[in-house]
Amino acid sequence: MKVYSGIDNLPTGRASDVITEGCLVLEGGGWKGLYTLRVLDAFMENGINIRSTVGISAGALSAIGYVSGQIGWGARIDLTYRHDKEYCGIGAVIRDHGVTGFSYLYKDIVEGLPLDKKKLMDPSRNLAVGVTNMLTGETEYMEKGKCNLSAAVRASATVPYVSRPVVIKGVPYLDGGCSTKIPFPYAVREGADKIVVIKTREWSYRRDTAPNKVAMTMYRRYPEFVKSINRANDDFNKMTDDLYKLHNEGKIFVIAPSKSVEVTRFAGDMEKLGELYWLGYNDANQNIDNIKEYLQLV
Repeated sequence: MKVYSGIDNLPTGRASDVITEGCLVLEGGGWKGLYTLRVLDAFMENGINIRSTVGISAGALSAIGYVSGQIGWGARIDLTYRHDKEYCGIGAVIRDHGVTGFSYLYKDIVEGLPLDKKKLMDPSRNLAVGVTNMLTGETEYMEKGKCNLSAAVRASATVPYVSRPVVIKGVPYLDGGCSTKIPFPYAVREGADKIVVIKTREWSYRRDTAPNKVAMTMYRRYPEFVKSINRANDDFNKMTDDLYKLHNEGKIFVIAPSKSVEVTRFAGDMEKLGELYWLGYNDANQNIDNIKEYLQLV
């Protein structure tokens, strides 16, 4: 099984218990989420433990180790088990009817890399994950303490077309990114005074807004879901423009990759994945003083 050559150099440790007021917004993006993981590790290393976190798709998975305060935990999983067929392969398809082996993650991987569930569920910090309701086509935000968090994260990161929907209380859900790529609306809705956004694509990236014919055929039984998919890319492009403006005005703080991200949703080159992780480290370190100033930590 291929493992990242620098796996032994990944950071370890625990975040402090000091909480920073604000809301952290995490974009999805499949394996591009490794960028997010290193930014979050850098935050924890620098005592930036934001009270409220909202993630969508891969961002929901990235949020787990951050809220539990475990530096390097998420990256160690992804850069070790990417080519484990039970985590991402035929075993995942058989067990979980999708490309990610959530059962394997929750039951087997965490035996070797334990998750601090007590700290994760500590009510002093909030965590919400965005999911797409296939019946309404709307993004719903499921919050820890008010839902089955494991099921919510699974739904948020369940890739369409190649995975079965996750049914929660009789409602089918799929990847939150089908309806909202960046869960910034949640932070606005919550009235957060300080908002930090971590993107997984460079500022210049824009999505194709042509109608998704595959979705129109495959999900014809869910017309509202199809409408949502078909407007999501245009919404992303408009939101990127809005975020750029708000960032430059100092109203929010956004960290985006400083160079073009070539890693795809299903990338398997472990060295490129490792490089993306460390790009997050470099970008976070270059911004850390400005972030602290924005969050009024200095």
